[in-house]
Amino acid sequence: MMFTACNDDELKKVETVKLQQEALNANRTFGAEVIYSDSAKVKAKGFAPVLDKVTPKTGGNYQEMPKGVKVEFYDELQASKGTITSEYAIMKETEQITIFRKNVVVINANLTFNTEELVWNQNTKTFTSPKGIITKPDGTVINAINFTAPEDFSTVAFENAYGETYIKGDLTQ
Repeated sequence: MMFTACNDDELKKVETVKLQQEALNANRTFGAEVIYSDSAKVKAKGFAPVLDKVTPKTGGNYQEMPKGVKVEFYDELQASKGTITSEYAIMKETEQITIFRKNVVVINANLTFNTEELVWNQNTKTFTSPKGIITKPDGTVINAINFTAPEDFSTVAFENAYGETYIKGDLTQ
């Protein structure tokens, strides 16, 4: 047999934990699809196996995708022009940012970008990452630090990069 006892301070701690748990409201959706549009045109669609909409009592609503997400981007004619996939994502509504984490892969016609964290800022319409690997269709591989790109990944900027590139033609001439 085992007996245990709690003093008044320990009971207050338990009550505090209980109150904090009650201050959180979460709604779970399975097989969620989120559509991002601008000026009545669909720009992207996100697919998540599990989407948790969380409303803390203190504010700062967010949407969490604990089982990963795939975002597909579209051009003006609604043709697919690229994807982002990750094993985890969180959309922070107040800050207007989405953070993709764990095995993040961006693919479009110009590049493939692999990283462990990618942040999309909805206000500045840019993607940033502390580091990652850029692979281009010609075989160029760049290890990039402080990666930045606009929403459409039409251009990329980075610092302190190193890698391999391939040059077509005869360099002896």
